[in-house]
Amino acid sequence: MTKTLASTGIARLATADADFDDRLDALLAWEGVSDADIQRRVDEIIAAVKVRGDAALIEYSNRFDRLAVASMAELTLGPARLEQAYRGLPVEQRDALAAAAERIRLYHERQKPESWHYTEADGTVLGQQVVPLDRAGIYVPGGKAAYPSSVLMNAIPAHVAGVREIVMVVPTPDGVLNELVLAAAHLAGVDHVFTIGGAQAVAALAHGTETVPRVDKIVGPGNIYVATAKRAVFGRVGIDMIAGPSEILVISDAGTPADWLAMDLFSQAEHDEDAQAILVSWDRAHLEAVEAAIERLLPTLEREAIVRESLAGRGALIHCRDRAEAAELINRIAPEHLELSVADPESWLPEVRHAGAIFMGRYTAEALGDYCAGPNHVLPTSGTARFSSPLGVYDFQKRSSIIHCSSQGASALGGIASVLARGESLTAHARSAEYRLKEQDRIRT
Repeated sequence: MTKTLASTGIARLATADADFDDRLDALLAWEGVSDADIQRRVDEIIAAVKVRGDAALIEYSNRFDRLAVASMAELTLGPARLEQAYRGLPVEQRDALAAAAERIRLYHERQKPESWHYTEADGTVLGQQVVPLDRAGIYVPGGKAAYPSSVLMNAIPAHVAGVREIVMVVPTPDGVLNELVLAAAHLAGVDHVFTIGGAQAVAALAHGTETVPRVDKIVGPGNIYVATAKRAVFGRVGIDMIAGPSEILVISDAGTPADWLAMDLFSQAEHDEDAQAILVSWDRAHLEAVEAAIERLLPTLEREAIVRESLAGRGALIHCRDRAEAAELINRIAPEHLELSVADPESWLPEVRHAGAIFMGRYTAEALGDYCAGPNHVLPTSGTARFSSPLGVYDFQKRSSIIHCSSQGASALGGIASVLARGESLTAHARSAEYRLKEQDRIRT
């Protein structure tokens, strides 16, 4: 039977319970699609920005971010301002940001794909050309919290990919600029920064205005209005994903201190009231120890109220029968972040098919991946790890097929194409191929 802690509200489930499947499905359920009212408002904003450009951006920024600006110049930051922010940071922050940026850069350098080609016996050349996008747009949240790490994780892969121009938008409610965010933009090679946010910022990136250049792809997390706007403009521009709340799934064999695991769960729960933190173990006494640590440590958190609501609404401690069942739960949940807090995490890898990022062993806290380990922290959420991957260099590049036929190759392929095209009743296709046939192949056709 599912139980709930009176003080924290976190659910206790057991795979042996008759209602386990239904309860887990309910716990995992997340509807990322906005309601009709939000969709209507976003559509209105996008239409206004498309028609009125900068004037609409100024109006919406004044209304939603409580500003009093008269021109886009007041919402624009140049490279000198970004460098000033970086130089002005306390040494400890500057060094930490630079170290994180370098680690992220080195990791993503290894992702760079290369163009390739091969030559067939008749001289026909086939291949693939990899080229970067011309311009990428980075959305950086600026509401409940400011995330310089998000700047690094989104902009550095674009820079490594060779994107010619990186445009960043970040809302500044009440006109408050975050120096760490600006410093991160400097380190990550951002070319333009506009202090705008919400659906209007997404619309500006997608359609362009007198001041904001139109981009080819928009990446980065945001609230429901941002997510709805990204969905609406997809097709005119590319997008990375429609991200849901942050998630963590921890698998523990009872060898990791309970306090560590409780704090690992908190680290994701503190993001948002809708964030999800789940711990799975086949050791009931260990789950009880973690439960006690949660109760004891929760009141010590600065964001206690957010964590408490997150755990009560979407958190769980799950008792499973054995390791095999834990592995099944991993692939069923397909978590954004997976911590394998076990003695031999490498042995689990062949069994893990669906996870955004995998944190191996007792010492690898998920928080390290959020900031400075190197791999990207922009990850698939809400079960989309079943078919999606972390953000990377490849998201900022395109691949073009290369076909260069020799005379002999065109004749050989033309015969095949002719037969198939006529089978589809596309005779212009067939005749186009047949014009290039050599006499011997023409006779056979």
